[in-house]
Amino acid sequence: MAEGNYSTVTYFILAGLTEKPELQLPLFLLFLGIYMFTVVGNLGMITLIGLSSHLHTPMYYLLSSLSFIDLSYSTVITPKMLENFVTEKNIISYPECMAQFYFFSAFAIAECHMLAAMAYDRYVAICSPLLYHVTMSSQVCCWMVAGVYSMGLVGATVHTVCLLRVDFCKGDVINHYFCDLFPLLELSCSSTFINEVVGMGFSIFNIFLPTLTVLTSYIFIIASILHIPSTEGRSKAFSTCSSHISAVAIFFGSLAFMYLQPSSVSSMDQGKVSSVFYTILVPMVNPLIYSLRNKDVKVAFKKFFEGVLHPCKMFTFNGYFDSGKNQKSRGAKSDEKV
Repeated sequence: MAEGNYSTVTYFILAGLTEKPELQLPLFLLFLGIYMFTVVGNLGMITLIGLSSHLHTPMYYLLSSLSFIDLSYSTVITPKMLENFVTEKNIISYPECMAQFYFFSAFAIAECHMLAAMAYDRYVAICSPLLYHVTMSSQVCCWMVAGVYSMGLVGATVHTVCLLRVDFCKGDVINHYFCDLFPLLELSCSSTFINEVVGMGFSIFNIFLPTLTVLTSYIFIIASILHIPSTEGRSKAFSTCSSHISAVAIFFGSLAFMYLQPSSVSSMDQGKVSSVFYTILVPMVNPLIYSLRNKDVKVAFKKFFEGVLHPCKMFTFNGYFDSGKNQKSRGAKSDEKV
């Protein structure tokens, strides 16, 4: 095929999770239920944190940002995935595919660094409780969240620009349920060396470094927990940390399995299964793991449904930290419960 005919692909066909007809309807109902739970859980957490004045603290500000990221990148992926179960061919145009890849990359990278920021927040709360409201001030939280989104946008832009230079001529069927980097590169008939180097480099930066931050933070957290004199206090703290580590392990483990292996070693079928964890399941379980098991959130739910809160009280950034300043005397004790 001549070089001038390389860029002839105007649309792609997403292969989906499975081609077995008998599994289409059960999988559609399963993932539809998961997506609905994801939307309700994350949108509910954002709303609850915004309406509950005693949740207006740095930790819950980061939690609401995490919920927004989870809701966003799940919405980028899941609706198109569900379409694959009810249509004979799930067609996505070239511009739509590039847009999906861009927004997925941006939110996935942001999730990695948001988890690292949350681990640092827990480190400060448990290891330096008296300095928590000084270290995690409104300005610091604002810069942390801005940095998280900036790294997501920069990484997604670099990935997408490199992908736009690739010529596709080896078919139009993407062996995946969304437009991801390595499945797209398999269809290339031009050199993908730059894409693979950039992809591997950014994957190491966006997966390895946040993972190292999380692990380092939890090493210091566990060391501090071991000095807690109360057995019950240590038990509760370890239980909370294990839940956080479980969510982090699922997310970073599945990402590493997909992106930190050479393309010649990894299997796309295995990659699709791995992708289900961080694109579908993690956004669903994060509200449970990070929030719904927390005593403060349960109290907020109870007050909300009892009608104590004013329905017109809207979320404001400053509100997160105004009430936190009034709680300095009990801030350290409250934070240790999370």
